Amino acid sequence: MPSMQQLFPLPIIQAPMAGGATTPELVAAVSQAGGLGSLAAPLLAPLAIIEQAEHIRRLTDKPFAINLFVQPRPQIDFAALEAAKVLLQPVCAELGMENLPTPTRWCEDFDAQLDALITARPAVASFTFDVLHGAQLQRLQAAGIRVIGTATNVAEAIVWQAMGADAICLQGTEAGGHRGTFIGAQQDARLGVMELLAACRPLIQTPLIAAGGIMDGAGIAAALAAGAHWVQMGTAFLCCHESGVSALYKEMLLKAKGDSTRQTRAFSGRLARGLDNRFMQIMANVADQVPAYPVQNALTGAIRSVAAKQQLPDMMSLWCGQGVSRSRALSVAELMQVLMNEVQAAS
Repeated sequence: MPSMQQLFPLPIIQAPMAGGATTPELVAAVSQAGGLGSLAAPLLAPLAIIEQAEHIRRLTDKPFAINLFVQPRPQIDFAALEAAKVLLQPVCAELGMENLPTPTRWCEDFDAQLDALITARPAVASFTFDVLHGAQLQRLQAAGIRVIGTATNVAEAIVWQAMGADAICLQGTEAGGHRGTFIGAQQDARLGVMELLAACRPLIQTPLIAAGGIMDGAGIAAALAAGAHWVQMGTAFLCCHESGVSALYKEMLLKAKGDSTRQTRAFSGRLARGLDNRFMQIMANVADQVPAYPVQNALTGAIRSVAAKQQLPDMMSLWCGQGVSRSRALSVAELMQVLMNEVQAAS
């Protein structure tokens, strides 16, 4: 089985971003350009994972990755659920929603998703929110699938190395979207990516991926010089033509100034970074009280849907990292070429 280093020539992994950003067209274009495209599958039904993998293969014969959240089915506390609805009432009132519906589904079944991923046979599978069991990791590697684990602190990187991951993605606090923390409190994983890389290098022999706030070739070159084998970039690809986020979402990213992001639990019940907006501000004082992911994520689904239909970005979850102000509206092929030109200039 080829090593991770032999799979794709450029040191760029496109971050998996759940919620529709990583269309098959985006994933295929990144891989076709020499990086590693990643399909975010945590919110996809098992059959959809297989179908989207087939779609990617129709667009490119290059290797690609599929990403999943490692999570059990939640136990629903209906009293806590009603309390959570009360916390969201001020948001509902601003949107003109009389009541918040109780979701009929909280999340996809991880075991079924994993079976589908193995059936789809991507070159790489990446995981976040927790670590795989040994038998799960062995199944993947026996199927010829290399495994990337996500770590937000040194302890998590050590665990993934001990489990036998093929690479470890070090997610710095600058990163957009959900924190992958599974050891310790999410708010305690405060290291930026370069600090996390420096802390892990003496202890970790597994190849490392640097993720968080990297938007250009200078950032790529700095991470590689600091010992990363690859970088993982998410926000940089959100405004690409092939990205699946809405035109309004892209407009807000391209208008962002400086670091206009913050982390919040309010949307999903897990700490995540996105553009600061009215929803976060309304919920700021109660964000620590909302149910854990995926319950809060499912509960706010109706809110996010209404906000999108009403074209109200102040009530949408606009996930992105701290480098958002350097977003560029290019095709994937153009962006990849620009990035590698910048790496060469910075090296």
